[in-house]
Amino acid sequence: MSPIQGTRTGGRSARVQRSVHAAVQELLGQRSRSELSVPLVAQHAGVTPSTVYRRWGGLQELLSDVAAERLRPDAPPEDTGALASDLNAWAVQYLEEMSSSPGREYIRDVIAGDTGTANTGQCCGYAYEQVSVMLQRAADRGEPAPDADQVLDHLVAPMMYRILFDPAQITPERVDALVHELLDDQHPS
Repeated sequence: MSPIQGTRTGGRSARVQRSVHAAVQELLGQRSRSELSVPLVAQHAGVTPSTVYRRWGGLQELLSDVAAERLRPDAPPEDTGALASDLNAWAVQYLEEMSSSPGREYIRDVIAGDTGTANTGQCCGYAYEQVSVMLQRAADRGEPAPDADQVLDHLVAPMMYRILFDPAQITPERVDALVHELLDDQHPS
């Protein structure tokens, strides 16, 4: 989570965030979403409801924050030795994660509870960072490469659109085609 302006990133604030996030995840493993409430999460986390309301505003904002944190990549993208295969491997993994039931739920939560752009922007930043790593590797190998915005616009955006609105039309084969179209635009024959 991006720290709220004026909030310290360590100490009590970090402990409260970890405790509340863990409580949400535990409760979601035990109950349906409709059974969650701020008082229940607060009780499970060992904090007062006012702490949750003050920090997150409400349940949907809290779920958005938890989802954004859950969508954070665990590791840098795989280095396969070439930009095309790096992008393809990463994009297929991204597709699998985001199109899974939990992935879709996290996406919905991030969007539904983001009263500004903090959590959606954070998720965009995750993709941007992952793509930038692959593009830097390509540059280090001397490969021609698009810029990060082109990858987001021509690979990530169509995947996310399909994941959200037309999941039957996005397959690993379609992802491979998107990668090739993106890279073919960089060095037309």
